Order: sequence, then structure tokens, then C-alpha cells
Amino acid sequence: MALSHSKDLISRLQERIAERLPKEHPQQELNRFVNYLKDYPERGGKYIRSQLLVLSCLAHGGQLEAALDVGAALELFQNWVLIHDDIEDDSEERRGKPALHRLIGMPLALNVGDALHVYMWRVLHGLPNSQNKPEIIEEFSQMILRTAEGQHLDLNWTQTGQLDIRESDYIEMVRLKTAYYTVLCPLRLGALCADQQFPEELNEAALNLGIAFQIRDDVLNLLPSQGYGKEFAGDLYEAKRTLILAHTFGHASETEKALLIKCLSLPRQEKRPQDIDSILDLIRRYASLDYAQAVADKLAQQSLATFRLALADLNPHAQNILTVMESLATRKA
Repeated sequence: MALSHSKDLISRLQERIAERLPKEHPQQELNRFVNYLKDYPERGGKYIRSQLLVLSCLAHGGQLEAALDVGAALELFQNWVLIHDDIEDDSEERRGKPALHRLIGMPLALNVGDALHVYMWRVLHGLPNSQNKPEIIEEFSQMILRTAEGQHLDLNWTQTGQLDIRESDYIEMVRLKTAYYTVLCPLRLGALCADQQFPEELNEAALNLGIAFQIRDDVLNLLPSQGYGKEFAGDLYEAKRTLILAHTFGHASETEKALLIKCLSLPRQEKRPQDIDSILDLIRRYASLDYAQAVADKLAQQSLATFRLALADLNPHAQNILTVMESLATRKA
């Protein structure tokens, strides 16, 4: 099947995910559970990571069918991680709708995430036996571990109340938490699906593009816009540590730092709109949004330049990888 548009690829991935999840259950309550399993997967999303994986496979000379199941497993990973992440952050929204734990309660939502985790592994262990199947599973395992390490850093700052983090601390956290599973590992997994190895010399460029993606996500959260799929300023309500806040803390006076800490340290339910406005005023005063976006732009452009050069000699599918990568760097939602 020729994939003339990303919508074609997304449709194939959605079909494969639906095939790997249960359709229904004869017991009424367990049928409700089956529908919970489908909730986040059916909310949509851009399928950026799984698209990169499939396109990497094709660019390395592999076949579409060889990558679809691994791409589906990657999307299942994304969905159970988001369910758990929303619980850990006590988020309000996900993809324009209430977070799952807001709809059905934390214990049930946690259980849904656990079950999706199992379905992810069932897909991977059900792959046809091949020389690279153990490598694919090992790469997947490393991706999950790196993501968990980054999440630990992020959650530990929240648990200990550490707000005034350094920019370098933030960069290391998102490198682990976001960059591995957003860019580097999808590209590496795609190459493995084609029985090839992803060039090690491109690892750093891939990670830097993933960091740029997360910084852009942080910026978008503080820019009211339709279609973003998350609550405006949710990162401030959740006191998320970002490059934006690190820059603001780095330039604020002691009095202003005290105000930031006071407002950010309030429990989410006690934060008032005026508290958020006070934080936003300081962010604007020190042009921290512009600074963060400039960092993201620099990382993204350097990474894209590296990939344009490296992918020039591959087959035409390599251009599709660049298109997805450019959307990562410049996305509006």
C-alpha cells in the first residue's frame, strides 16, 4: 500500500492498535473496562512517534508490515504512560477532554494504564521470530527505563518542593523523559524493523530534536490557542519545572523569587487565577517564553541540518522523516 499522506499511515496504525486491543466483553462491567482501554487511543493525537518509527523502517529499506506492530506497541506505550503521567501530575485534561482519572477515578485509571502496559508487551512478544526481535524488545526496554528515569527526576522535584532548578537540570530531565521515546528510539526501532542499525553518529541530533520538541510543548502551554489539547497554563497549576521557569528564576530578584515560590508551592486546588497571573507577569517581564523558544529553535535547526545531510542518500522515504521532524520543531498545537 502506498502511503501518499500521513493520514494513510495514521489510519493503518489506528487499525493495528484496534486489532491488538479487545473488542468487547460479555460481562457488562468488564465491557466497560474494555471501553476504558480504548479511551486514550481513540482520542486521537498526531502519532508522531509511530510515524517516525515506520518511516525509519521504510527509509532503511524495510517493509511497512514489518513496522506496523512495533508502531502500534509504541502508541500503546504512549497511552499508558500518559494515563500514569496524568495521575502523577493530577492533570485536568488530555487531548481536549478530561484526564481519565478525572472521569473514572484514580484507582480505575491506574489499572487501565497497567493493562495497556501488558497489551503493549503482548504485541512485542507476538512479533515474528527474527534476528532483530530480541534487539527490538531490548531497545523498547531501554526506552521505557530512560523515560522512567526522567519522570523520577521530574516527580522528585515536585515531592521535595525544589522549584529553582538550573537550566541544565531541566535539559537532562527532558532528554531522558521525552527525547528518547519521542525521536531517538522510534528512529532506532524503525531501523531494527528493517534489519538495519540506526547510525550512532545521529543519536545526539535525535535527542536534541526531542528536547526542542518538549521545550516547544512547554511554550505552547502558556500560549492560549485552540487545538493544543491541554489546559492553558496547566504547567503552572501543576508547578511543572520548565526551561521557562528556570530562566525566570535565574533573572528574578530575591523578592520576585519568593513570590514565584509562594504561588507555585500552593496546592493546585488552592491556586487562584491571580496567582497564575502573577507568575505569568514575571515570565513576560524577563522574556522567558522568547528565551525558551529561541533555545528550542537553535536545537531544532542544528538537528534538522544534521539529518538533512545524513538522509540525503537514502531512499525517498527519508524526506518523509524530515517532514515529520520539521513538524516536531515548528508545531502550533
